[in-house]
Amino acid sequence: MTHVTLTINGKPVSGVTEPRVTLLDFLRDVAGLKGTHAGCEHGVCGACTVLIDGTAVRSCLMLAVQAEGEDITTIEGIGGSGARAGELGVIQDAFCETHGLQCGYCTPGMILAAEALLSVNTDPTEHEVREAISGNICRCTGYVQIVDAILLAAKRLGQRNDAVPSDATLA
Repeated sequence: MTHVTLTINGKPVSGVTEPRVTLLDFLRDVAGLKGTHAGCEHGVCGACTVLIDGTAVRSCLMLAVQAEGEDITTIEGIGGSGARAGELGVIQDAFCETHGLQCGYCTPGMILAAEALLSVNTDPTEHEVREAISGNICRCTGYVQIVDAILLAAKRLGQRNDAVPSDATLA
C-alpha cells in the first residue's frame, strides 16, 4: 500500500491505496467524488476527464501515485465557491441553457474539456471547440448543442469585467 496526497479542487486529500489504483478509482473510491465517470476505462471516451494543472487528462489512464502532489480539478470543483457555493459556473450554465446535455454521462468530461480550452483560448472558433472535445464521446446530443454551449460560455466569459483578451499584453 502507498500513501498518496493530492490537491483536489483546492483541498489536500490523502489516502492509502495500492500502487495499481487509477486516479479515476482514487477520486471515486477514496476521495468520494463521484462526478468523474468511469466509461470505457481505456482512455477513449473522455467520461473520466479531469484537469491536472489546467490540462485535460483521462483519469483512467493515470495511476493515483503518478498524480502525487498535482493540482487536480474535478467537476465538483467547477462552479461557485465561498458565498456562491452551489451555483453553476458559466460553462455549466451554458450547457443547461443550450441543452448541451441529455443523459449527462459525458457532461462532466465535456465541461472539463471546455474549461481547459477556454482557459487558454478565450475566443475559440467552432472548429477549435470541436477539436478540443474530439476525445470526448457523446451518444445522445449529436454535439451541436455542446459546441453551442462552449461558444456561448466563451462569449459570456469574454464579456466579464475580469476578462483579459488572449492577445493582450500585460504591462
